[in-house]
Formats: sequence, C-alpha cells, structure tokens
Amino acid sequence: MTSPPPPSQRPSLWEVTRSVAAAFFGVQSSRQRKRDFTHGNPLHYLIVGLLMTLLVSGLFWAAVKLALRYAA
Repeated sequence: MTSPPPPSQRPSLWEVTRSVAAAFFGVQSSRQRKRDFTHGNPLHYLIVGLLMTLLVSGLFWAAVKLALRYAA
C-alpha cells in the first residue's frame, strides 16, 4: 500500500481519476474520501467524473450497437 500524500500536497490527476473510479463502483475508502474533501479541488473531480461518465456511456452505446448488429 502507498502512504497518503503529505497534507500540503494536492492529489495528482492519477489519484483524482482513481478516486472517481472508486466512487463510481462504491468502493471508496473513508481515508481517500477525507483526503479528497480536504485537499482536492472540486472542479477537478467534476471534470474527471463527467469525462468518465461520457466514456462509460459511450462504451455501453457501442456494446449495444455491436450486439444489435450481430443479433439481426
């Protein structure tokens, strides 16, 4: 396990992405959530969350289109 970043350091883009992904699946730890709310910029989490939502929606759309193409 990695240790949490020092209190003065903001989460990196990779850490924000991991936090958003964990929140998507409902497995976010309380330690990470506290770090996000204490040191994170809400705009960064919002942007990454919207991008991930678009990505997941696009993947579902593509999977349905592919399934319908081969089902007919």
